[in-house]
Amino acid sequence: MPDISGVDFVALQVRDHTKAAKFYGETLGLPFVKTWGKMPASEYQAGNLTLAVMQSDAFGIEFAPSSSMVALAVDDVAATRAELEQHGIEFSGGVLDSGVCHQAFFSDPDGNLLALHHRYAPKDAMPPND
Repeated sequence: MPDISGVDFVALQVRDHTKAAKFYGETLGLPFVKTWGKMPASEYQAGNLTLAVMQSDAFGIEFAPSSSMVALAVDDVAATRAELEQHGIEFSGGVLDSGVCHQAFFSDPDGNLLALHHRYAPKDAMPPND
């Protein structure tokens, strides 16, 4: 068996690295970590997860937005949503209350699925079964 010790980063494909870097670094305010040398890719720290944005065509990859959602932890989903809406970010639907957390869904400029997330219940709590 391979000796996999963890996940170092999650990479999201983008069409325009400069635009993506501005979105993740300035609009979302994620701390910049590093660039990938002279390649159009960079990393941003989102708490315990490093998010990389990489311009697909520079790596010989056909662009496709991620179908997996990245849930970004925030203290207050509604307040953070309102702040991001002031920066032109459009959300899909309202704030979802699952019974254990609040979530609000949106996408980056390239269609990668993102969410704001705040778990207000203890980690072992389960949503109500209505």
